[in-house]
Amino acid sequence: MPMTRRAFLASSLATASLSATGFATPALAQSGLRLGKAEAFSFDDLISHAKTLSEQPYVSPPARDGVILDALNYEAHGKIRFDTDNAVFADEGRFPLTFFHLGQFFRTPVHMFVVADGKAREVLYDPALFDMPADSPARNLPTDAGFAGFRFQESRFGDQSKLDWRKNDWVAFLGASYFRAIGESFQYGLSARGIALDVAVPDRPEEFPAFTQFYFDTPEPDAPSVTVYALLEGPSITGAFSFEMTRDGGVDMTIDKALFLRRDVARFGVAPLTSMYWYSETAKRTAVDWRPEVHDSDGLGLWTGAGERVWRPLNNPPVTTASAFTDDNPRGFGLLQRDRQFDHYQDGVHYERRPSAWVEPLAAWGKGTVQLIEIPTDDEIHDNVVAFWVPEAPARAGNAYRFRYRLHWRDHEPEPTALALVVATRLGNGGQPGQPRPQGVRKFMVEFMGGDLKDLPFGVKPEAVLWASRGTFSYVFTEAVPNDVPGHWRAQFDLTADGTEPVEMRLFLRAEGKTLSETWAFQYRPF
Repeated sequence: MPMTRRAFLASSLATASLSATGFATPALAQSGLRLGKAEAFSFDDLISHAKTLSEQPYVSPPARDGVILDALNYEAHGKIRFDTDNAVFADEGRFPLTFFHLGQFFRTPVHMFVVADGKAREVLYDPALFDMPADSPARNLPTDAGFAGFRFQESRFGDQSKLDWRKNDWVAFLGASYFRAIGESFQYGLSARGIALDVAVPDRPEEFPAFTQFYFDTPEPDAPSVTVYALLEGPSITGAFSFEMTRDGGVDMTIDKALFLRRDVARFGVAPLTSMYWYSETAKRTAVDWRPEVHDSDGLGLWTGAGERVWRPLNNPPVTTASAFTDDNPRGFGLLQRDRQFDHYQDGVHYERRPSAWVEPLAAWGKGTVQLIEIPTDDEIHDNVVAFWVPEAPARAGNAYRFRYRLHWRDHEPEPTALALVVATRLGNGGQPGQPRPQGVRKFMVEFMGGDLKDLPFGVKPEAVLWASRGTFSYVFTEAVPNDVPGHWRAQFDLTADGTEPVEMRLFLRAEGKTLSETWAFQYRPF
């Protein structure tokens, strides 16, 4: 008889003394942690369990007192910190492990297990593990309330040892299937998810499956990586995940996930990335904010199966918009933060340091589309951009999937190119300066920098190769940007397009038959 979700958890809930028979590492034995009963564990077993769950009706996780959780708002939740004296692996691993508390926005308890020698034991919640004010509403929760998520602190060894590991972390999993990591500039920014289901599907609510269990491999003392396993559960899906995460300059995650559908899904988003884009140099309403730009990411990067490099600047559209880029076995895609100049933001939260996230498939993904969802926003507090891979075949109940990919959290794409990159997209009124400006004409100025543009022979001017889904081009030319920076060119053109339907455009630079730049792809809405 297959185990239900509740039975699977119950097998680990019996509290055992750390000094009792069963594994208990010396570091854990000296901490204030209480562990549950030891049970056999392997990733293959977790995959089998996820498949069994997919064949059974979905059971919602047990709810905690909603009144208490509502009282743990942003301010109250921020005052609760895990006591790092109780950090898991603090005395034996390179990266200490700490936990997040439940709160208003993180209401689902998540079960945490430590794995050693093929055995898993649950880390049992205890309010004494946290530092919290004497009047915190959290003190009114039951003593088995559970954790909301986890994070790994910076290393006690190597380059990161110069940081206070108790105050600095490098990866965090918190809320549904969301997780994020810092990049090479020691900043959090955009997030990733385990899966994205029915994002921006008309008349169908988006579903947010959640990680309900995490298993942490006991690391070797000097290991540069940590391995975490996770169980995903939702009304339409179950899944088992493996995350091998390496802190080396930035953060690289090798992800292996097995997914099982309980019911049909209209938009099945694999390797989803979620970010914020309010405005940039491309378009900004007058006096909407004092800062020149506000965004965690400024573009979608694509490396197609055919080898083309594409840059799609992000938009803040008037209505929710979905764009699809058809491909066959993509080499990679990501939401990137290319603009690294503080002066372009003028903000002490340092948007110029936000990481880029790049998805690198480690096996053939076949045919499908990279899809970009852009949602209107009027503030920086909302994540309004999502990008993911959607397989070509419909996602039907009973389908099983296996995906392996590497997720790079870096300043730039992990695979450099010899092509010039797009560094800015600027819009203005069409026509020529000093002359009456024609109606319905928009001017575009697209800047490229680096790559083979730096080596153009004197007197050779690159050609702007343009395409649009509708409308006509005029006043097209290229010129070197007059700033004495080698390889910095811009292409200028006007577009005439009537109506209000979006116009898709593509542009790249070439000279003497040779492609010199990546392809700029842009969606423009006439107004």
